[in-house]
Amino acid sequence: MNDIYSFEAETLEREKVTLDAYRGKVVLIVNTASKCGFTPQYEGLEKIYGQYKDDGLVILGFPCNQFANQEPGGKESIEQTCRVNYGVTFPMFSKIEVNGTNAHPLYEFLKKEKPGFPGRRIKWNFTKFLVDRNGKPVKRFAPHFQPKKLGKYIEPLLNAK
Repeated sequence: MNDIYSFEAETLEREKVTLDAYRGKVVLIVNTASKCGFTPQYEGLEKIYGQYKDDGLVILGFPCNQFANQEPGGKESIEQTCRVNYGVTFPMFSKIEVNGTNAHPLYEFLKKEKPGFPGRRIKWNFTKFLVDRNGKPVKRFAPHFQPKKLGKYIEPLLNAK
């Protein structure tokens, strides 16, 4: 596979979605958690989404409980944190694993295309992958990378139509 478009995921509302639905968009894929020191990044991610969504950006949030049990709840708990507490309007998906034998195939692809340092593993919540309009991962950002700094990486991809 050369792009993200053939992968499927289940939304928080339990609907199956093929990522082909985001063809032609610049996509930021983030593994999230509700009880993490980085959870306030939801606010920054929503701000970036609001700023660029009309230009073709979509952010996809994938809750994950693989790091210190920081996403222990189900759909209602995740919705409470991201939608109610942080006002998230970008698409959120059902809880997945990002590492190990049960890692979601999308994350296996992303880690292969944009390995971290050292190695391919996702190190923590709020690791971000930026994908161009052709579905190709172009950049990986560490969890501590603040959403407010993403604009300089997103804008050139949005302008490359």
